[in-house]
Amino acid sequence: MESVTLTGLLKKAATEFPNRRALSVSGKFDLTHAQLQELIDHAASLLIASGIVPGDVVALTFPNTVEYVIMFLAVIRCRAIAAPLNAAYTAEEFEFYLSDSESKLLLVPAEGNKAAQAAASKLNIPHVSATLQDEKSKVTLSSDPESNLDSVKQLVNDPADVSLFLHTSGTTSRPKGVPLTQLNLGTSVLNIKSVYKITESDSTVIVLPLFHVHGLLAGLLSSLVSGAAVALPAAGRFSASTFWADMIKFNATWYTAVPTIHQIILDRHESKPEPAYPKLRFIRSCSASLAPSIMARLEAAFDAPVLEAYAMTEASHLMASNPLPDCGPHKPGSVGKPVRQEMAILNEQGEIQPPNANGEVCIRGLNVTKGYKNNPEANKSAFLFGWFHTGDVGFFDSDGYLHLVGRIKELINRGGEKISPIEVDAVLLAHPDVAQAVAFGVPDEKYGEEINCAVIPREGVNLSEADVLQYCKKNLASFKVPKKVFITDSVPKTATGKIQRRIVAEHFLSQMSAAKVPKFGA
Repeated sequence: MESVTLTGLLKKAATEFPNRRALSVSGKFDLTHAQLQELIDHAASLLIASGIVPGDVVALTFPNTVEYVIMFLAVIRCRAIAAPLNAAYTAEEFEFYLSDSESKLLLVPAEGNKAAQAAASKLNIPHVSATLQDEKSKVTLSSDPESNLDSVKQLVNDPADVSLFLHTSGTTSRPKGVPLTQLNLGTSVLNIKSVYKITESDSTVIVLPLFHVHGLLAGLLSSLVSGAAVALPAAGRFSASTFWADMIKFNATWYTAVPTIHQIILDRHESKPEPAYPKLRFIRSCSASLAPSIMARLEAAFDAPVLEAYAMTEASHLMASNPLPDCGPHKPGSVGKPVRQEMAILNEQGEIQPPNANGEVCIRGLNVTKGYKNNPEANKSAFLFGWFHTGDVGFFDSDGYLHLVGRIKELINRGGEKISPIEVDAVLLAHPDVAQAVAFGVPDEKYGEEINCAVIPREGVNLSEADVLQYCKKNLASFKVPKKVFITDSVPKTATGKIQRRIVAEHFLSQMSAAKVPKFGA
């Protein structure tokens, strides 16, 4: 297992299943596994010709397109480090992420990305666009470097190579950088392949962004290493109106999504059902907790088992999952059993807890990152007692199924997007008319959690909710913008003068109609 590489697994699949469909874009492309490998190697040669050397970080910001998949895997193939970024970031956010990752090059789609390019220019990072005209051509880069395939053939990918660099929103104001190696990624995709029994006869449609581990590892890469097929929506992102048409067209056997998307799919089914649905082996849910009522409705609507899983960036995605029906029951409200890695519930002294006793969920395995980049303080607290600490509280039931109780960390989990409230605080406090501000999560039926904030204006200033929201929209990615702003003259504090977000949240929620607001869970 310790000699596994993601690139090796992809090559093996292309050798075993050269003519099977690997990657499709609805109405545009159908690439086989052999074709995809050729395109990746050719694109890798262009990157080498552009001066990229092993260990360089290459940032990518794309919708879900075939160019993104090829360039992402080409970066990794030339032993460089891929740093995918959300195309919705503001220029300030791009500047932070490009700078923190020490990116040497920014790759963008043909239509470009103004905010990303502005940030790259400010940091003197070159940006290049990538285009694939059709399935018979090769990727071209706007910088037009010369291709030399020998330069790629000489490169041997090593299990220890850092291949992927992502940020996870910490509860500190700085998101933490997570380096993942070829071994981490290879191990994780094999774990995913194993628990869901993915084979070359499987097919899925990607509904999640490929700049996160969920869509990238669980949807795309686990399929490709299995010789299975993946389809990308023509729009480059999830669309409820085309989802089932794509699922039927590409003979999909499963899909994975966050609860928010499952709910959108359900709502559409109830208001505008399809004439027929494909026979699915399973539906997977991950990245935020799935309400048992939604699980039951999904199973009834689409006649397939819904398997809830538990994952995080630091574990190269998958940690635990409910099993397929022939391997055991799947339990509503549980995220299942650990998948080919060690998992324990520890108390604060590092002692393993018995079944049904709460503690922190801790893991270890070849899929787990070796540590955060340039962050010794975070590494010290994350890797105590020989385990990686997830920051989640949970317990194992008597059948060995994991149940999550809540997060120790204060992250706001909005539909699977983990948002640091401190990052939102920092933006609010930068407003010239704001004296104090605190962001907090509130329960939300659609997203699981939503962002609200309380703001104390400076003395003598008239500040409205609209003013604050307008400022947030300019300085935060859209998914981080608070849904509601409470303009107030004070926020509750503890006896020691500290602000606790949960207390603040409950204080302001109690002022709203209790009937409209679901109660906080544990």
